[in-house]
Amino acid sequence: MLKTAYIYVPRPSRQNLEIGLDHGLWGWRSSALDRADARQVVQSLSEGDFLVLGHTGPNSRVAPGGWAEATLQRLIVTQVDKTYFTDSTPVWPDDDYPERVGIDVLEEEQDVHGTTLGAEAMEALRLSANKQGAAVLLPDVAAVAQLAEAPRRAPALPSDETVHHEGAESALARALIRLEQAKLRRAMLRGASEAVCALCGRVLPSRLIRAAHVKRRSAATRQERRMMANIMAACLIGCDELFEHGYVYVTEAGTVAVSPKCEATPDLAETAKALEGRVVADYGPHRAPFYAWHRTHIAG
Repeated sequence: MLKTAYIYVPRPSRQNLEIGLDHGLWGWRSSALDRADARQVVQSLSEGDFLVLGHTGPNSRVAPGGWAEATLQRLIVTQVDKTYFTDSTPVWPDDDYPERVGIDVLEEEQDVHGTTLGAEAMEALRLSANKQGAAVLLPDVAAVAQLAEAPRRAPALPSDETVHHEGAESALARALIRLEQAKLRRAMLRGASEAVCALCGRVLPSRLIRAAHVKRRSAATRQERRMMANIMAACLIGCDELFEHGYVYVTEAGTVAVSPKCEATPDLAETAKALEGRVVADYGPHRAPFYAWHRTHIAG
């Protein structure tokens, strides 16, 4: 059964938080894990377990339960993708933090009220704050599920339902990634009811347009995943899948080309070649590196 570790990160550690997220790592000073069962908790984390980071909350020196209705400035849900290991390779500027786990960032939220996570999870974060950032373990994923299903969220549209995620699979991880996808899609559409597919150029209802990563999410860094230059408007009536599987790609000149993969069947070849030579919408130097990655790793 999946479990969840909660870690509180105080305001002065903001830089270390960003560095850890960008590197897909979290680490501890050995002295912080020498206390009680702190090291055993970290060592017990398996690939696919969740690690929740809370940042900048109220004073932790309050009675148990005192954070139940508090607000965290930031909350980051990650999934363990590399179990406990030791490494002194420099990552953070102020210390080695040699006892580490690898993490994949699934969702980031701001101004999260305690009721969104639940009292038990908020208490775990309060305890972590009082234990120098040691991980506090809960034997389930109830709070993460509650966050993913919070009623304040709009229901997913059909174009948000399919998410390509490589790693420790779980329905909950996919649900969290869909939240990220929905944010990117809202930023791309800006409230428009119609949008233009970048590949075929058709103007379609927005529900038929997906915000597709050009460089796959699984291969992109945390920063690349959130860059709009790595997001392409791709229609659900063919273009999204043709691009996703490398049947078509974008050249250095910003036009659509077909790959040899499209010769798998005559009908597939005909469909792909209908796009050949089209100028890709909003192509430019800011997008070129992502399309180059797709050409090399997916279409090539």
